[in-house]
Amino acid sequence: MCGIAGTIAAPGGTSDVDAVNRALGLLSHRGPDDIGLERRAVAGREVVLGQTRLAVIDLTSGGHQPMVTRDGRFVLVFNGEIYNYRELRTELEAAGRTFSSQSDTEVLLVAWQHWGRQCLSRLRGMFAFAVLDLHAGTLTCVRDPFGIKPFHYAHTDGSFAFASEVPALMDLVGKPLEVNHRQVYRFLTLGFYDESAETFVDGLSKLRPGSMMVLDLGTGRLSTQERWWWPSVEERRDLSFDQAAEQLRELVLDSVRLHLRSDVPLGTALSGGIDSSVIVGAMRHVAPEAELHTFSYVARDSAVDEERWVDIMNAHVGAVPHKVLASPREMVHDLDTVVRAQGEPFASSSIYAQYRVFRAAHEAGVTVTLDGQGADELLAGYSGYPGYRLGSLLSRGRLGDAVRFARGWSGEPGRSPLELAVATAAQAVPRGARDRVRLATTPGRLMRRPDGLDLRSTGELPGDVPRGRHLSAVLRDGLTDRGLEALLRHADRNSMAFSIESRVPFLHVDIAEFLLTLPEDHLVSRRGQTKHVLRAAMRGIVPDVILDRRDKIGFETPQGTWLRSAELDVDAWLDGARAYEFIDVDELRPQVDDWLAGRRSPLTHDLVWRLLSFSRWYQNQGPWLRA
Repeated sequence: MCGIAGTIAAPGGTSDVDAVNRALGLLSHRGPDDIGLERRAVAGREVVLGQTRLAVIDLTSGGHQPMVTRDGRFVLVFNGEIYNYRELRTELEAAGRTFSSQSDTEVLLVAWQHWGRQCLSRLRGMFAFAVLDLHAGTLTCVRDPFGIKPFHYAHTDGSFAFASEVPALMDLVGKPLEVNHRQVYRFLTLGFYDESAETFVDGLSKLRPGSMMVLDLGTGRLSTQERWWWPSVEERRDLSFDQAAEQLRELVLDSVRLHLRSDVPLGTALSGGIDSSVIVGAMRHVAPEAELHTFSYVARDSAVDEERWVDIMNAHVGAVPHKVLASPREMVHDLDTVVRAQGEPFASSSIYAQYRVFRAAHEAGVTVTLDGQGADELLAGYSGYPGYRLGSLLSRGRLGDAVRFARGWSGEPGRSPLELAVATAAQAVPRGARDRVRLATTPGRLMRRPDGLDLRSTGELPGDVPRGRHLSAVLRDGLTDRGLEALLRHADRNSMAFSIESRVPFLHVDIAEFLLTLPEDHLVSRRGQTKHVLRAAMRGIVPDVILDRRDKIGFETPQGTWLRSAELDVDAWLDGARAYEFIDVDELRPQVDDWLAGRRSPLTHDLVWRLLSFSRWYQNQGPWLRA
């Protein structure tokens, strides 16, 4: 795990090596073990590539980057892990390739040299990398299928720059930048972010999950982003439910086994929910003698506390538990630090709780953690995406099954027929229209809409959705476009703030491609139970009492209570928003005061948090942003 950065100068210009070194300094938390720089002249341009390394596989200097092939043609900077590097190395050695280290970086470099872009379908891991081809005069940039690892870039005035995090890229660009008003407006009013190639800074973009692009150094042309991974959602019908459960069990165990490959200490984040419990149970199953450390946030005396479930799982596997309790005062004290770590605004105080979990892991000497992220998007978690499942049944004319599903789903705790009706109607409406309705009904005017601002949605579900596969298609959308990417950004920045590599075994290509092609009632049962096949697959590995949970808390904090009891200096944190021309702080202040005092207000705790997060981020940008 690492931080990467680089610049390609405009024709006739020179690359600023000092700027890349500064960027690497801003990324040093991502890789405190080593730093490297490579400067080359290619097609009349100067190229500088840099990397700061967190040593996880092969702790020797054999993993030093930037890494160059023996023939001198390719130069690689890479952030991530290739979990199946041993198997790929064996295959490459059989083809006559040789190696000088035990690192997965060298395997990736040689795989690119041997197979070119066709190597991507063979990789099992998380990665963001740039590979310079000195013969072809190109820089190819690639991001893993789910966007677990970040890649930000700027392409302006004939030059190109990239970095793992937004603050480092802003410094590389080297001039004051403008806020992306569209992104800010959608964030403050709808809560949407990390849903496209845009960032909160105008002119700075990110490579999308499962995508790649190529910069031609001769012409300066940057290709459009091209998806190199796009899974099928065509239904397979060759497996019974029990066979599917058995196959999923083996896929999950194999993925966890791969994710345990490490030359440094490991632990796991345990929320108490099904997903993280599956990962903890699988770790114990494949490594029965290993010392297992779990790290959990607990919210005692609140409706979102999951400590009971954490205790059950820890006792089941014999883990060493580490529990984190956070107070409102601690949150206020740490808020600016967390905002800086995230690099951009974020929508929930749960990100602070996650930050504290990674801090606890760091204090315990753990360098790698495993996490259950991604299972909800793969297995129709949360509330089960009922509108889309019902839409699939109705499109196939299965009226009886649709009625039975509606009754069963509505009977689960916290659900109602009205909620199902709304969800079903909403999924038939284009995303852009849904966004417009939400904009019109959002309480509290957090900001004035800039004139001419285009608020159209960033995309719709692909039009080639097979009949009766509405649920599978929206799950694919959540995995690759909207939803998961924000959660992965939170985890990446929070873990890397403490030089920890966070691994997510559910986000494995083989698991995703398998689940997205199963019959939809394997994912959500005919009675509306979510993660149906996963619950069956993990019997005997996870306690039944956890697998049979009917509630869904998620990784949550008592956010409203925290904000109201945090003794916020309202003037101080609103000062950041005061400098932003489209927010009228004087108009907002009475609404905020009413909400904090528990009086009637058009604001909600979600809106208040988003305003707080944006204000602190905007105030902390210093010389990088123009007011």
